Amino acid sequence: MNQMVDLVPMALWLVGAGVAGGLMAGLLGVGGGIVMVPVMATVFQLMGLPTEIIMHMAVATSLAVIVPTGLSSARSHAKRGAVAKDLLVLWAPAMVIASFIGGISAGFYSAFVLRIIFGVMAFFIAINSVVPLQKKLMEGLSASPITHRLSAAFIGYISSLMGIGGGSLSVPTMTVLGTPVHTAVGTSSALGVFIALPAAIGFIISGWGVAGLPAYSIGYISLPAMAALAVGAIMFAPVGAFIAHKLSAVLLKRVLAIYLLIVGTRMIIQALFG
Repeated sequence: MNQMVDLVPMALWLVGAGVAGGLMAGLLGVGGGIVMVPVMATVFQLMGLPTEIIMHMAVATSLAVIVPTGLSSARSHAKRGAVAKDLLVLWAPAMVIASFIGGISAGFYSAFVLRIIFGVMAFFIAINSVVPLQKKLMEGLSASPITHRLSAAFIGYISSLMGIGGGSLSVPTMTVLGTPVHTAVGTSSALGVFIALPAAIGFIISGWGVAGLPAYSIGYISLPAMAALAVGAIMFAPVGAFIAHKLSAVLLKRVLAIYLLIVGTRMIIQALFG
């Protein structure tokens, strides 16, 4: 009974992370994993799971949640005509292949590597959301099909290792390559599914039979954590999408940037000093 009581606050934290992730997914075109992964990593640590699998499970479970979240958010954006089918055709194949490879290769990476990747990329995303860093890096590139495909492959691979839907990278990339921001946000929500599903399958394969996994896990995916997160995420992704078409997201992007700087710093410190 005491164990059940102790699990209640953790379940509430996971539901709360799902709510925040769902709002972010709809509002900013990100998959919500940028919020959910750090919370899950902390919850799994409090549950006493082995250190070497905590990040793998947080990333994999986040990806599993992003599949229904992305579908819910994409439907909301599609109703407003904000999903570009031509971009989906151009980006999706490269993302599917790269993200699946990412999920498989994650089994060869240590928790240290995953934390460093998450922390460094969180810094980049935070800076890029305030200063047009990515625009300066890519402004000399042409908006050719090969540029789109290479960008999609890179974003798919990195996103699969972070447990995110890739929106925080794909939205600014699409806008740099000439896509209107609302279309980029809506299309990114759909593309998050093409990242999350193959990556999650990769994590199932790479985590199959790994020692120390908790009960009710499929590979690195925790089904109870997935369910708790999904409750909030699926319900609030359409709310975020609705708000995105009503309000400017400048202030929210700055708040997200501060959050990412804090999370990124914490991830790197944990990687370096345990």
